[in-house]
Amino acid sequence: MPLTFTLDPTVDPALRDGILTLWADVSNAGGAVGFVPPVAPDAIRPELIKHLAAMSEGRMRLLIGRDEDGDIAATAFFAFNTHRLMTHWVWLYTVMVHPKHQGKGYGRDLLAAAAEAAAGFEGIDAIRLTCRGGLGLERFYASCGYKEVGRVPGAIRVAPGDDRDDITMLLPLTRLT
Repeated sequence: MPLTFTLDPTVDPALRDGILTLWADVSNAGGAVGFVPPVAPDAIRPELIKHLAAMSEGRMRLLIGRDEDGDIAATAFFAFNTHRLMTHWVWLYTVMVHPKHQGKGYGRDLLAAAAEAAAGFEGIDAIRLTCRGGLGLERFYASCGYKEVGRVPGAIRVAPGDDRDDITMLLPLTRLT
């Protein structure tokens, strides 16, 4: 059954707790979303609070996907640029699909919903995101239409002796309009 996507959902304790649970579950399953396992929701909470504060200030927007049970199964945060020469594209952060839903095509669905949403943002021509090397994420994003436009070798230190590339991907939205 497909996910149901909502842009700019109402932020309440259930949404906040659902995102924290998702973020911890994705991280603990080895997902590259800013933390390394093991991590508890309380360790993630400060980062989520930053995202929520940016949303309340209009600097970020949230896309969520709910599964057939109504649980938050996927997220993506859009971050708007404040630099006057870069306001024509957005960053996509914290792109997650719950591990129990891996292999169902929900990641592709999430990225398609994110592209559709961003194409509706006034003045936005492209989406940029970064991903951690060593997991094949760049191949997945490329299969969804993103192009690798930059790579910094060893920029992400997952653990001592385990440095990964920081890969920048770009999706032009002009093809969607």
